[in-house]
Amino acid sequence: MSARIYQMPKNALQSGKARTSTWMLEFAPAEAKKPDPMTGWAGSGDTQEQVKLTFDSADAASAYCERNGIAYNIIKTPPKTLKIQAYADNFR
Repeated sequence: MSARIYQMPKNALQSGKARTSTWMLEFAPAEAKKPDPMTGWAGSGDTQEQVKLTFDSADAASAYCERNGIAYNIIKTPPKTLKIQAYADNFR
């Protein structure tokens, strides 16, 4: 069983930055999803895929994994870059 730890991204539909400081721990899927013959929905018997844990920091998430013997991979957040433009740049 392995897990990935990443920081929550900013919601693209909102201008606020709420809940972007939390870190998520998600387990990797143990088996592939298969379509149900009756409904056509995709599913699997893996219940760990539904578990998502939140932590205040990456260190807390990694400490949780080490305490419980879970292999983990921390995905670093890419640096934010701003493209500064002025309204006058439209007329150059």
